[in-house]
Amino acid sequence: MRSLLLDDQVLVRAVASGRRRGEEPRWRRVELRYVDLKAGRHLHVTAYDATQAHTSNHAVGDAARDAVDDLLDLPFANWHVETTTEQHQVRVTKKLEAMVHTSARTEEVEVERGHDRAKSRLLPEDDPVLLALGISDREGRIKPSRQAKYRQVEEFLRLLDASVTDALEVGALRRPTPEEPLRVVDLGCGNAYLSFAAHRYLTHVRGLPVTMTGVDVKEQSREHNTAVAEGLGVADSTSFVVGTIGGAELPEPPEVVLALHACDTATDEALARAVAWGASLVLAAPCCHHDIAAQLRRNPTPAPYALLTRHGILRERFADTLTDALRASILRVLGYRVDVVEFVESKHTPRNTLLRAVRTGSPVKGGSVRTDYDGLVAQWGVHPKLAELVGDRLA
Repeated sequence: MRSLLLDDQVLVRAVASGRRRGEEPRWRRVELRYVDLKAGRHLHVTAYDATQAHTSNHAVGDAARDAVDDLLDLPFANWHVETTTEQHQVRVTKKLEAMVHTSARTEEVEVERGHDRAKSRLLPEDDPVLLALGISDREGRIKPSRQAKYRQVEEFLRLLDASVTDALEVGALRRPTPEEPLRVVDLGCGNAYLSFAAHRYLTHVRGLPVTMTGVDVKEQSREHNTAVAEGLGVADSTSFVVGTIGGAELPEPPEVVLALHACDTATDEALARAVAWGASLVLAAPCCHHDIAAQLRRNPTPAPYALLTRHGILRERFADTLTDALRASILRVLGYRVDVVEFVESKHTPRNTLLRAVRTGSPVKGGSVRTDYDGLVAQWGVHPKLAELVGDRLA
């Protein structure tokens, strides 16, 4: 793997993440790729700590070699190395044994070594999907009125990319094959902007075999999305069905569940379906939190927290936080590792929270998570919709 990391001709990207048993790397995650600068080709390293990203460039040769060796010395548990023709995975087990997996790409990819921000987009502005969705114009430029939508698509793909990579690395998500592609569902897909973008990125950029199913209550959405899929030539690996989030019938349980901006308790229904399916990875961006907000208005505020609910705007914001905290706690009790992260910067949209859940297969029995959850709902006198929907499992 070291030789591939140092090969500026074939390396597409490399990602290091996770930690070995009993050790803690200096960085939470590190990404590497080669870029062409005015001073020549450099190894571009982006290292993430708990709050921000730190970037550095190292000239090909001794500087790049030293940087790679420093990173290989860190106790990362997973290395994902992509080259123009293959994808390699090194995973260190709990017994500190290295497991190596290599798969060939279906077709050779071209390396993008541009350093400017415009060239680092996960989907370029002239991508056929963006053209078909009306985000880009005929010249392959993002329409001024669609800049916010393009930014949302890009930020979602970054989260999806990192989430899929991490889930594959820890073995929570199986590695798909052409015979058994990864099954992804987008609940409440609407016009399927993110469905098509996710499918395009996972298949065309990541080289993963994927089937995408979009679910929406409107027949109009199904007809529109089916026509777009046919125009893009992906009708064989995408499908759209009419139905509610809680009642839609799928031929097979999905492994990845997306639910982006499903309003109020529709997010709870999506999370409940994901749990019932035993989905390995769930990405849910809630929208509106009316249910818990209404309960807070009806219930007396426990002491000494009256100041949190005295003013309407503060009560609504607190309801948002309380709702998502309870959702995350329930998922943890049911055996998911949960992160609550920023989806899109708040200056672009106030609805910018995303719940990312990875199934561990080990439900929490007792312990502080369940105790804290029970104490929180008892103190505030609320009844989360998600708890109702997964009642038997939660009990």
